[in-house]
Amino acid sequence: MKVSLNWLREWVSIDCPHETIAETLTMGGLEVDEVIALGDGLKGIVVAEILSAEPHPDADRLRICQVAGDSAERTVVCGAPNAKPGLKAPLATLGTTMPNGMKIKPAKLRGVASEGMLCSAVELGLGEGADAAAGLMALPDDAPVGVSLVDYLNLNDVVFDIDLTPNRSDCLSMRGIAREVAALTGATFKAPTIQSVDPITQQCVDACVDAPNDCPAYLLRVIEKVDTSVATPVWMQERLRRAGIRPISPVVDVTNYVLLELGQPMHAFDLSALSGPICVRRANQGETLSLLDGQSIDLDSECLVIADQSQVLALAGVMGGLGSGVTASTETIVLESAWFNPATIAGRARRFGLSTESSHRFERGVDPALQRLAIERATALILEIAGGNPGPISEYIDSSLPANKPVALEVKQVNAMLGTDLSADDIAKALGALGMEVDRPAEGLITAVAPSARRDINEAVDLIEEVARVIGYDQLPSHPPSGELTLSAPPEASFGESEARQHLIGRGFQEVMGWSFIPKDTLKPDGARLTGIELANPLSQEQALMRPSLMPGLVSILARNMRYGHHDQRLFEIGHCYEPQSESHHLGLVMMGHRWQEHFDAPKDMIDFYDIKDEIERVATQFQLGTLSYQATPAHPWLHPAQSAEIVLFGQNVGCIGQLHPTIAEQFGLKRGVMICEMRLDLLSQRRLPQYQPISRYQASRRDFAVVLPEKISAGELVQVIEQAAGNLLEETVIFDLYRGDGIEKGFKSLGIGLIIRDNSRTLVDQDVESVTKQVLSQLESAFGAKLRG
Repeated sequence: MKVSLNWLREWVSIDCPHETIAETLTMGGLEVDEVIALGDGLKGIVVAEILSAEPHPDADRLRICQVAGDSAERTVVCGAPNAKPGLKAPLATLGTTMPNGMKIKPAKLRGVASEGMLCSAVELGLGEGADAAAGLMALPDDAPVGVSLVDYLNLNDVVFDIDLTPNRSDCLSMRGIAREVAALTGATFKAPTIQSVDPITQQCVDACVDAPNDCPAYLLRVIEKVDTSVATPVWMQERLRRAGIRPISPVVDVTNYVLLELGQPMHAFDLSALSGPICVRRANQGETLSLLDGQSIDLDSECLVIADQSQVLALAGVMGGLGSGVTASTETIVLESAWFNPATIAGRARRFGLSTESSHRFERGVDPALQRLAIERATALILEIAGGNPGPISEYIDSSLPANKPVALEVKQVNAMLGTDLSADDIAKALGALGMEVDRPAEGLITAVAPSARRDINEAVDLIEEVARVIGYDQLPSHPPSGELTLSAPPEASFGESEARQHLIGRGFQEVMGWSFIPKDTLKPDGARLTGIELANPLSQEQALMRPSLMPGLVSILARNMRYGHHDQRLFEIGHCYEPQSESHHLGLVMMGHRWQEHFDAPKDMIDFYDIKDEIERVATQFQLGTLSYQATPAHPWLHPAQSAEIVLFGQNVGCIGQLHPTIAEQFGLKRGVMICEMRLDLLSQRRLPQYQPISRYQASRRDFAVVLPEKISAGELVQVIEQAAGNLLEETVIFDLYRGDGIEKGFKSLGIGLIIRDNSRTLVDQDVESVTKQVLSQLESAFGAKLRG
């Protein structure tokens, strides 16, 4: 929000330097990003009139202008498209230093002497980029020639560029900023009186609202015989320009002026382009609208629109339509003033790539008591500038229009939270300065009703914050902390992200941090969308879903890196993932490229499934998480169905591992095999602590055998059953052979298993070893139908 100091002083009696005002606003929670002194660098700029403009003989785009401005008539060569006789524009006289540092000197342009420079608004630092295309800064016909531009436009002014937080929509107006300055400085707030305008004609347009929850207040007023060809007064143009809004035409400028002054966005329609009453409704599927900026958009039921009986007129709260806008030939206008539900308007502008002053305010919440006041103010200004005959106001007000309720506050609450010793009078004075209705129903108790523009005051803590702001955060007492601080070490058995991070970095992985949101059209290999929690108001369609998995983000980063020429990658991410009813902490790994760094003596092998399996097993071994097993089932829609598995720990599914699905890889342009793994860190939070065991003085025995069992049985499942069956005498299980072929039935495999058996208290005899072996074979047959191979 850009605020002119000269305009601000019309609303609040304050004479302190602008540096003090900027500091006060910032300390009050309204951060001043920049202070712009408008008149600086404009000494030597005067109002000039072009007496004649002839084409340059050697340049098609240049004109030789005779200009009256300072002491004598001068020749100025100018390339602006609007340079013509009779135009009044700023002239930089010889010796002037422009805002960009350029000094104006006599010069020859294509052989013609030029004594000065006619200026555009952009060159003077008074306009935006769009003003440059218009050419010279056109001044009113009655502008006095030879007068300093600073004096004529009252440029001895300062503009504050204020960065507002989303909850302070009340400060998106001069009225709101002025009230804040008055409250923070103790100055007098001088709100101008806005009188009702009596109707002269009875012509009106009926207001119809089919969506009262979206628009509980909607007002219309017809004004006949408006002269839209007149020029907007210089004072209004300058106030708009200093706020960052380009003047366009008197009616549009008035609606923008009221937006800046009071904070109420407004719109004006051309009555001759309307058919029947104006209705606020949800759009129908298939309807389209051509906006004022020339863009054509497709509407649906999520869009709130303004329509008549035959067409859509505007995208409610965002922008009007091209076909019903006010033009230079318009004679009768219809003013619109409304209150739209912020939840209905939020995100609609971004969806269509728009950013307007109206949507910026409606999304944050406009004062619900302002609509009639704004339409009366706009009517009075239009009659003053362009004339006309106003009609009566057509008004629709629904009971759902929000209103603030009293909030109770105890004096002891305030002092306990702020560390102060304020009285009830002090607190009531601070709240009253902000325009609140304050009551004291009992000793030590205060109730306050916030002004209708303050939609962010709902609880006692909100009132306490306001008291602190008005008193001044720098005035609150400081008390050093006291008491004993107890530092507790994390349990030794805990396992978290810091350990995993350090281990993986040591293994050559690089950590990445992706967005917690993924595109809405993120697909599974079968073409279906990846399910996730959809945001009601996403920043963009690329961030519309809360991620259910780390895989989309990891693969996206991998693909982007590959486009930059990084073909060998090992990445990991630790972050939260979201399901409709839960949130979990995940660890994701992704690997692609060569197994070894490039070297003349190194193999050229590519990374495969067993490389990423080795990495997660190293994590499990390093931190004593337990023995991981794998179930060869389709574990995730983004993994290859025949080259993926679920990761199981102590009988619980803790993650998935495998090769990226070929369809997904093709979507991201990944031609090499990508190995990916994702595990839930919250299910790996406890590890087995190592326990000291002395080196045994007794010999271990080993029994090797081979069993035939179904192909679908994994080695991990086999080892788990062996460990349960063998008991404490089993020291280690070794799988030393895998055979498929002659002598083995199709669908089966032969595994060679070695059992290392030891007792730390005695020497084992053959009967002990045979007993363990028989128990293992019996359990394998029972669990898997395994047979001892002869």
